[in-house]
Amino acid sequence: MHILDKIISNFKNNKSLYIGEKLTMSDHMIQSAMLAEKSKCNDDLICSCLLHDYGHFIIENPDTLVKNNEDGEHESIGYEYLKKFFSKEIVEPIKYHVLAKRYLARDNKYLGLLTEASKISLKIQGGVLNDKESEEFKKKKYFNNSVLVRKFDEAAKKTNIKMKSIDNYKSLLKSKLI
Repeated sequence: MHILDKIISNFKNNKSLYIGEKLTMSDHMIQSAMLAEKSKCNDDLICSCLLHDYGHFIIENPDTLVKNNEDGEHESIGYEYLKKFFSKEIVEPIKYHVLAKRYLARDNKYLGLLTEASKISLKIQGGVLNDKESEEFKKKKYFNNSVLVRKFDEAAKKTNIKMKSIDNYKSLLKSKLI
């Protein structure tokens, strides 16, 4: 199966709820991309948002990991898989979006905006970054885009909104394959 067909199939066939939230993983990622589009982001960032949690499609039983207080490292798994098919501009923000959450959580206002599920996963993923870790993260080439992906990620948890389909992104994904 061609990678594009596999991605589309995973989005259409994975109906599991996003860990601890009230929408599916697929809808969550599509909503992230919709928010990036609404904010007039470039196509690379829209693709990053669309695929940022793709690692959850690869991990077996991500809910079980959370229940056992284990980090499945979906960001690394998604990055390692997707880097064969997409450019660094797309996959690096995916790789670092959890680090961005840990960085942003240093701000109590941001921390207060997190859903309960995000607060639980934050703890499992290593908690809030310390000063040294934050400084190292800020030096990364894709720091700004990683932070943007993370902000769209947290905002993309709405129910009862008009959703796009993964089919609406097929041509964009195809245009970004390497």
